[in-house]
Formats: sequence, C-alpha cells, structure tokens
Amino acid sequence: MKLLYLDEVESTNTYVKIHMSELEDRTIVYTSHQTNGKGRLSRRWIDTGSDNIYMTFFLKPFDEFQELYSNITQYLSVVLCNVLDDYGIKGEIKWPNDVLVNGRKIAGILSETSMQGDKFLGLALGVGVNLNTTSEQLAEIDKPATSLSVEYGKHIDRDKFLKQLSDKFFLDYDDFLDTGFPLIKDEYVSKTSFLGSDIKINVLGKIHSGVAVDITDSGAIILDNDGEKTIFTIGDIL
Repeated sequence: MKLLYLDEVESTNTYVKIHMSELEDRTIVYTSHQTNGKGRLSRRWIDTGSDNIYMTFFLKPFDEFQELYSNITQYLSVVLCNVLDDYGIKGEIKWPNDVLVNGRKIAGILSETSMQGDKFLGLALGVGVNLNTTSEQLAEIDKPATSLSVEYGKHIDRDKFLKQLSDKFFLDYDDFLDTGFPLIKDEYVSKTSFLGSDIKINVLGKIHSGVAVDITDSGAIILDNDGEKTIFTIGDIL
C-alpha cells in the first residue's frame, strides 16, 4: 500500500484515471480539496473542507477484467461501516453502496474501470466521507446528510480515519479477490435495512416498484411485484 497526497485536485478518481500507467497497484490518492468531485450517476460530491475524506484506491490485481470488480464498491461499503463501528456509530448500506447513518448519507462510493480495447488498465475506487462537515454545511446539501463529527460529538482526526479505512480495506482484500461477493454477503445483508420493505428503484430513468426480498450471490437485488420477481444489477433506490 502506497499513499499519495495532493493539496488540491479536480477529483481523486480523475487523477487516478489519468495517471494509471504511472501508479503502483494499491496506491491510495487523497487530497484536502476537490474542485470537481463526483459521485454515482454523475452527481456532484461537494467539497466541504479539508478535514473530510476525498480518496481513491488505484487497484490492478489482474491483467484482465474480472466480474468481481463490479462488487468492489459493496466490499468498500461494508469496510466503511466497520470503521464507523470503531466510533460507536452504526452505518447502514443503501443498495448498492451508499452508506447512511440514521437515514442520512455520510459517504458515497464510485468505482470507475479503465479499459484499452480488451486490456484492463486498472480501477479507480473513490470514496468521499463527511468526516468533519458542520451542521451548517450539511444544511446546504440538497439531500439528507450527516457527518461523523456530528454523530460522534467531537472532531475526527482525518489521517487516523484514513489509516483505519485503508488498513481495514486491505485486511480481507485478497480473500475478496479469491471469493468475490459471497465473502461479504451475510455481513452486507446485516448492514442493510431495506430488505422486506416496499421500495422503488430508478434504473436508467425507469422506476420499478416492489418488495425487496433478497440479495443474490452476485450482489444484485431481487424485487417482488405481486409475485413476479425481477433481479436488478444496477439502479438507485429512491
């Protein structure tokens, strides 16, 4: 594992994608400020100060694309919840990989794979965590959000948190590469609250409704609509 710190960058994911040929596998790029951070579905990730987490793991464990890469964000969401546990804070996963606390978003995860024809160049696995975002800053975000300092009641040491997250990520990472989503399935399911509930999923602009009945061994969600079951591999719970 190698750490690369940048004072300011457009986004850590963008930096990693541009510099993949120069970076070592398992390099972590982090910054104090992102000028154009982004989340899933091209949403903007707002920079709320240098005391928060803006980081990207550069990963290239194999020379070819592997299906398990599609579950790497879910693996990271479980790891992040386990780090929050260290602070006595219960994280909750909103499928597929958003992390919430008390129903409010505390972290977002974005994975971007780079290919050159059939050649796998690497994967940029980015995560933004509201670590020390203030209540006043949170009030300006257009969706319910929280920060660890607000939930914990005191300032959080950014470098300590980054080390906790990095160490826990790589603790079972090699096992994940061998096993894929089944390695974390039970833990992932235990950290969700939507199973058994009526939900709506936005899939490329089309809304699907039903009861979330299960998560498959590949990390997909199963919706039951009046007895008709449908498996979704992508989407966003509304």
